Amino acid sequence: MRNKFVIHSEYIGIQDEVKETIKNFETYNDILGDAERNVIKIVEIGGEKYTIKSFKVPNLINQIVYRFFRKSKAERSYSYANNLLALEIKTPFPLAYDLYTTPFLFKKSYYVSELLEYNLTYRELVRQPDYPDHENILRAFTQFTYDLHEKGVLFLDHSPGNTLIVKTDTGYDFYLVDLNRMEFKDLDMDTRIRNFSRLTPKKEMVAIMANEYAKLTGVDESMIYQKMWGLTEAFQQKFYKKRALKRKIFFWKKKYREESK
Repeated sequence: MRNKFVIHSEYIGIQDEVKETIKNFETYNDILGDAERNVIKIVEIGGEKYTIKSFKVPNLINQIVYRFFRKSKAERSYSYANNLLALEIKTPFPLAYDLYTTPFLFKKSYYVSELLEYNLTYRELVRQPDYPDHENILRAFTQFTYDLHEKGVLFLDHSPGNTLIVKTDTGYDFYLVDLNRMEFKDLDMDTRIRNFSRLTPKKEMVAIMANEYAKLTGVDESMIYQKMWGLTEAFQQKFYKKRALKRKIFFWKKKYREESK
């Protein structure tokens, strides 16, 4: 199996340790979050803590696509992180990525970044409407999203768990994670508003974001709110239909296995 390893120039001095840690990925037990598809583990290298994200081996078609036609999720995560930092947009610092391929197929891949200690994610704002300083955090988050849009960044996975929020002495800092789906281009207003649609099902939160975004852009608040809430509703309906379908498929698969015994 072939291997492609790339490490940031600032970390050349520990590249052997990084390689060895990736090689021993399966032996580490400190898992970060719920590992449904990809697994993130916290590791220690040279006395510092980092995260290694192991991406699931793709299906056969995508093994061919990633081998010859498209950059892997690990490589895109590394590249996009560097792009964000160049634009002065915060994200955990990218150390390295590691790819494993055969002559014709793409197999395993890993992305290594610094471990960020954070206070909350957007998800806490959705689940806890009484979270301290809730509205100010939500408005600061909207300002952060506006900054992304002004700099030509379309974060396609702009969802509740993918922005880490750090409290500071002067306010809040926002860090993007799960970076493999991004576009860098000029954004029209419809695209900007659609970018808020996956964040919350709560009308009152959408109203605050629409109000803040209207202040920042000078665009009519009523128009922004109507579009933002309409797109949010459409996404929520699609999301719950998809989840219900998955549950039905799981139920029938389980029933078939039981009847086949």
